Amino acid sequence: MSNLALKMTGISKSFNGITVLDDVQFELKKGEVHALMGGNGAGKSTLMKILTGVYQMDEGRIEIEDKEVTIEKPQDAQENGVAMIFQEFSVIPSLTVSQNIFLNREVKKSNRLLDEKAMYMKTEELLKQLNVDINPNTLIENLNVGYWQMTEIAKALAQNAKFLIMDEPTTTLSKNETETLFELIEKLKGEGMSIIYISHRMDEIFRVSDKITVLRDGQNVITCPTSELTMEMLVQHIVGKNMENSFRWKPRKITQDKTVLEVKNLYSGSKVNGITFQLKQGEILGIAGLMGSGRTELARTLFGIDPTKQGEILINNERITIKNPQDAIAAGIALVPEDRRVQGLVLGHEVKENMILPVLKRVSKFGFINKSKVTSLSERFVDKLNIKTDSIYKATNLLSGGNQQKIVLAKWLANEPNILILDEPTNGVDIGAKSEIIEIIRQLADQGKSIIVISSELAELMAMSDRIITLKNGQVTSELQRAEIVSEEDLEHAIQSN
Repeated sequence: MSNLALKMTGISKSFNGITVLDDVQFELKKGEVHALMGGNGAGKSTLMKILTGVYQMDEGRIEIEDKEVTIEKPQDAQENGVAMIFQEFSVIPSLTVSQNIFLNREVKKSNRLLDEKAMYMKTEELLKQLNVDINPNTLIENLNVGYWQMTEIAKALAQNAKFLIMDEPTTTLSKNETETLFELIEKLKGEGMSIIYISHRMDEIFRVSDKITVLRDGQNVITCPTSELTMEMLVQHIVGKNMENSFRWKPRKITQDKTVLEVKNLYSGSKVNGITFQLKQGEILGIAGLMGSGRTELARTLFGIDPTKQGEILINNERITIKNPQDAIAAGIALVPEDRRVQGLVLGHEVKENMILPVLKRVSKFGFINKSKVTSLSERFVDKLNIKTDSIYKATNLLSGGNQQKIVLAKWLANEPNILILDEPTNGVDIGAKSEIIEIIRQLADQGKSIIVISSELAELMAMSDRIITLKNGQVTSELQRAEIVSEEDLEHAIQSN
């Protein structure tokens, strides 16, 4: 018997005559973490959906532990030991840890009543195996998201999974929670568990993976040990060109010394505790901090989602009151939220419908929408932001994450704001789209827009910002000119100090 947990050979798949996967090969060894990389639309998701029974392949062969298997539906995948932990958690917050782990697979007594004790003990055993200290009877909603992730993994193990597929598993985790996850991955690997790891975060890939496979345009580009690749080589394989300069900071000269936004001693909720800062015209101000430091809460307060308890907000030296998002929009402020799928877009709606949401009054007359104005505006921003879609009538949920993010940006630019607040603007998008978004942000600042960028991706924050402030416990702890920051370690030290 070979050491292979999984072998996928000659996998091909087309939709409406368009080839999405073309003769793809993928192998996973026992006790191996194999990273699957590629830009949005490269075919990663389609390949994994075939493996998990969501899609059926047109051609190809799947072997699990040297035995050919047929996977036509999710139940087939589960019966063959395939378990996937999705980016969006599948746990139900109102249920306990134990109830989530055994959901739809409840253990029952001979009288067909639920055997709560058996499920509790089995959950306790699984959590002990994972070195996770949680009471099985704890409600999920009372735990932080790191424990939600551990519950998902325990659920997979309870199904006797032979290997795990992890899709962007650290997106919602703090740094400490991410470290805990990495330790768990190492433990599972040591016990013979095989893991397919999907992430756009390069540092994670080099940290956890033993081998990397890159797909581009539905075809294999390279498969090799992680140790044989550098970051630059990997990026080049993913995008098909050298991106070396895309994430390099380019010093910018801010031509005007005009203060556009001034925040004085701002308080809101429990996470914004006396924040003071200024934003110049044409400046990109980065905001850094650990999860829970108050970054997103500050953005929500400035946009009128969360109420101001105390403090002042001045725009062009004039004090304004922001009680709701309408007040913020009237003051020339726009917010691109942290979660585009939930807060930024109506995914089932067309590209053009999402783009005109903030400007309905401008494209309407007497309550009727002017279709030619809508078409003109939508096509202008599709072109301006290089949004890859074959039509402005296409449903937004059919586009890649990077293009969805550009649509959120486009809809607010259409409203012609002076101040843009961007919360995690490159979250969950591929390396190519990240570089495009960074360049768009730089260009907007060059055109005189004042921009606040909140990001947990320090390399990207450093690539964009002219100045960076750090937050901790809802307060500003340091202010750094970008030229003062030599490395990510310098910025990380500033975030963790004070």
